[in-house]
Formats: sequence, C-alpha cells, structure tokens
Amino acid sequence: MRKITANGATVLSTAILLSCTATPVQAARSAQPNQWDHRVHCTSTDADGRKIVTRFGNSDLGWNHFTHRHNIKKCSMLHAALKDKVDRNDGHGRLEYDGVAIRTGNKPVQVRFVVIVQYTRKTKDRKYDAGRGQKIGVVNAFCRNQPNNKCPAWMNQ
Repeated sequence: MRKITANGATVLSTAILLSCTATPVQAARSAQPNQWDHRVHCTSTDADGRKIVTRFGNSDLGWNHFTHRHNIKKCSMLHAALKDKVDRNDGHGRLEYDGVAIRTGNKPVQVRFVVIVQYTRKTKDRKYDAGRGQKIGVVNAFCRNQPNNKCPAWMNQ
C-alpha cells in the first residue's frame, strides 16, 4: 500500500510541475506583442523594379486588415496600382500608389483607391519586423471616394 501511495505522490508531483512549467511558456507566447502573420499572400513588382509583397498580417496591417476593413479581396486590385510608379514617397520607406477601378455599363462608375507600402524591414513605430533582408510590404489599401473608405463589392468580381 505504501508503494502505491508513494508512486501516486510522485505522479501527482510530476503532473503539478509539468503544468506549472507549461503555463509560463504558454503565457509568454500569447503575451508576445504585435503577433502578425509574415506569410506572403501575393507579390507585385512596381515600375522601378521593387518587389512588393502583401503579407497576411493582422487586424492592424496587411491583407487581414484591409480585406475586412476596406473590402479589397483580390490581389489583382493591388497589382493594378503597384504596376506603375510611386505617387507619393516620404523618403523613409512609405510609398503610396494610386489606382483607378472603372465599372462600365449603363451607369459607369470610377473609384479611386490607394495602396500604401512600407518598403523597409520594420514599421516606423518598430512594432513589426519582416526579418533580415525582407520588407514589410503592403500595409493598407482603401478606396478614397467611398463611405468609410470601403470599396464597393463590384471591385472584387
């Protein structure tokens, strides 16, 4: 009977130790600031030969940001703006490209949109790092002359 009790106590002690050591590791992973998905969703090349990636990102920047907030759901929309020259350059890695989407038919509509690129390894606020030799890429894309900068659904067809 003593052997069973001793073995039971050892197993219980081991389980407690393992659960206590796993908790801080899990807490550290979930507490890491600015989690974002580095994976590349699509790639474009601008008129100056820059390779510009669009990373999945998170709710603050990248594909997951502007897809939900601004309703741009096709890489072809990004390619349309990124294929030309930079429209605005702040000299510190922030590049802006303007694009125009036109719907033809009975009531033609023209929508202007902007693609914002951070062409540096880190964002200006240093929250996000793409890694050695990498660029952050597209951080945002939105429609200028639309309510809440949200693009119309026809742009995704």
